[in-house]
Amino acid sequence: MTPVNPDIGVPDGPGLNGGFSPYKVMVLADTMFCPERRDVDAAPAIHSVDRRRDRRLAVGHSRAEFPQPVDRLSEQQRKDEKSEAGIISGVRKGLAEQGLIEGQNVSIAYRWSAGEYRRLPELAADLIARKVDVIAASGLPAALAAKAASSTIPIVFRLAIDPTAFGLAQSFDRPGGNLTGVTMLFDPLTPKKLQLLHELISDLSIGLLVNPNNPNAISHKEHAETAANALGLRLTVLTAGTPDEIDPAFAMARQKGIGAFLIGDDPMFDVESHRLVAAAGNYRIPTMYYVSDFVFIGGLFSYGPSFAEMAMQVGTYLGRILKGAKPADLPIQQPTKFELVINAKTAKALGLAVPPALLARADQVIE
Repeated sequence: MTPVNPDIGVPDGPGLNGGFSPYKVMVLADTMFCPERRDVDAAPAIHSVDRRRDRRLAVGHSRAEFPQPVDRLSEQQRKDEKSEAGIISGVRKGLAEQGLIEGQNVSIAYRWSAGEYRRLPELAADLIARKVDVIAASGLPAALAAKAASSTIPIVFRLAIDPTAFGLAQSFDRPGGNLTGVTMLFDPLTPKKLQLLHELISDLSIGLLVNPNNPNAISHKEHAETAANALGLRLTVLTAGTPDEIDPAFAMARQKGIGAFLIGDDPMFDVESHRLVAAAGNYRIPTMYYVSDFVFIGGLFSYGPSFAEMAMQVGTYLGRILKGAKPADLPIQQPTKFELVINAKTAKALGLAVPPALLARADQVIE
């Protein structure tokens, strides 16, 4: 067994690809789940690590070159970075639990697609060319791109859909191959979400907003249609494939007389959270989101798992793989807690009276 240096907590000697400690982490993601760039770029060890052919951990986002000084980040990069800061923080905590500290014994490089999923194959190929030890892919498009790029480099994904349905794993207990990770399985939550939405809004006409560029859109639509039929609701599916299409989608919903909106998960929607929340307010359409982050910035309410919990598990798996674990042997993790968060202030602004029974079931109410 390779000896471990107690001072840095990682094996001495050759890495998975013939390099040397410290590890190097590289990130590939659909949208920018960006770390605190100054922490990455300012660490002098990272630059020297590149020259020493260190062990590399590739974390799969997809966008800016690394390293890139903070003051040169574009407005879009800053927006993406901020929107994903919580997820990056969770990944770092998971790595830290495994004794891996960014800037000390592990370095992380990030790639973001800015929602332009067609760029992902190129970005994934770039990470593969760097002979990384492991890739973390955030979102289904990034995971599919990483899988297509390599059948040998370990990949840890963070998804919101069944990975077996897209060939990313053989089963949840024994993924097989070179991929494992976490999934939030949003689709099975759709009946519960529509039930909660209808409990708050008596209108039978519900809209579903999805990104048609994301392969998960079809699954979201099918699950929502099944759930809506069971509840006796009329479902209208609208799409937004770019940030500029978000406002028109809400305008169309208002024109069609849709009483409430359910937002399907998508990395581009994460990045454009403020635009989504603003559109819902401007068109006065009660809207339910898939995570509480939207509610904290003014969205009406959400039901779903904790992104932070899932991101931390990604970091833990990255650390375990760098220490020798095989992705095929690491079961795919699922959420253990789901939260209902309601923004009472937004409800009041929309003229909604939240039923006391619904408030009583909420895990958090923002006054």
